[in-house]
Amino acid sequence: MTLRPDLAVIAANVAPGARVLDVGCGDGALLAALRDERGVDARGLEIDSENVAAAVARGLSVIQGDADDDLADYPAASFDYAILSQTLQTTRAPQLVLDQLLRIGARAFVSFPNFAHWRVRVALLTQGRMPVTRLLPERWYDTPNIHHVTIDDFRDLMRAQGIAVERAWYLSGDQQRGAMAANLLAEHAVFLLKRG
Repeated sequence: MTLRPDLAVIAANVAPGARVLDVGCGDGALLAALRDERGVDARGLEIDSENVAAAVARGLSVIQGDADDDLADYPAASFDYAILSQTLQTTRAPQLVLDQLLRIGARAFVSFPNFAHWRVRVALLTQGRMPVTRLLPERWYDTPNIHHVTIDDFRDLMRAQGIAVERAWYLSGDQQRGAMAANLLAEHAVFLLKRG
């Protein structure tokens, strides 16, 4: 199974044998890859019951829960990595979820769509409407996204919260690109974070 580009970056950078919690794990595709290819102790938290059932059917340890409400139930320092892929923008309180991720895990991977990408800007400028793209396929009224984060916004939040960015990857389609003008040219981003 081919992983989504941001998940492939995360999978390639999780240490073998690590303890991982994937928050918003969907159907468990990343967890299954980490378990099968990296020997990871993989756990998941997912809000959608159908996705939970699909992940459990893969033999994964996934429970139903909400990132905004249920992370406080996990003990501190219980994982090597906490992962939040394409979920940050759907949370009610992103800054609190990030605090919880870094309380639970020594490091956190966070990926999100970049709402400052040039196609988003052009759609707003020329059509005056929120765009519908391959990576943002829902119309504005049907999207789970409640925070429209950009790469620069995210970096500012990390500085304000004293969170260190250990590594960052910027993706356009399925290809990685450099950091130069990433806020304009990258469709989505992946960050590896730790407490500063």
